[in-house]
This record gives sequence, C-alpha cells and structure tokens, in this order.
Amino acid sequence: QLVESGGDSVQPGGSLRLSCAASVLTFNSYSIGWFRQAPGKEREGVSCISSTDGSTYYADSVKGRFTISRDVAKKKVYLDMKSLKPEDTAVYYCATDKCYGSTWSKVYGNWGQGTQVTVSS
Repeated sequence: QLVESGGDSVQPGGSLRLSCAASVLTFNSYSIGWFRQAPGKEREGVSCISSTDGSTYYADSVKGRFTISRDVAKKKVYLDMKSLKPEDTAVYYCATDKCYGSTWSKVYGNWGQGTQVTVSS
C-alpha cells in the first residue's frame, strides 16, 4: 500500500511537506490523491495529481496554499503546504484516486496509516 510521512506540529502560518510512496504498487500508473480526516468531521479530498498528464486538482479550502507534485523517478508524490491554519489539523492520507479533465472522483483506494498534521499556537 501507500506510505505517508512528513506530518508534524506547526504554528499557524507554518509550512510542511508531506510525502507519499509505494514500494509494490505500479505507482506511476495511478493518479494519486490526498485526503484528510479530522475528528468529528467528514473526510475531505484535498488534492489530486493525474497520471495522464500531471494535471492538479485542489479543494477550495486549500487552493493557493497547497501544492501537489510528483517525482516519477523516485515514485513519490508530495503535498507542500504553506500558510497552514488550525482548520488544516487532521490526519492526512494519500491514496489512489481518479482525476482527469473535469473529473475528480475522490474515490480512494490503497491508503496507508496516514500522517498527523497539527496546526496550533
């Protein structure tokens, strides 16, 4: 499955880079998404990067602050987060997803254990 890393506790306004890797999955053949789960809240799709053409997709809540990218050679996907807010606090998961053209399915598979991001002063 996929393995997430990079979560930490940061102050509001801070930055973090999350990483997603897979050792077995034919990683580069899949679109990869990030979603987050906060206690008492619904799962929220945060971002996706397409395997087809590298197009990127973002939730309105993170647009302009988060950047998803892919290193094909390293078989990793990154989520760079800046200007973090307390409402970004959640466990973040990467997963297989489908995003292309005008479609972002937010139907997830193969996610890992997640990585905790806490934004607090």
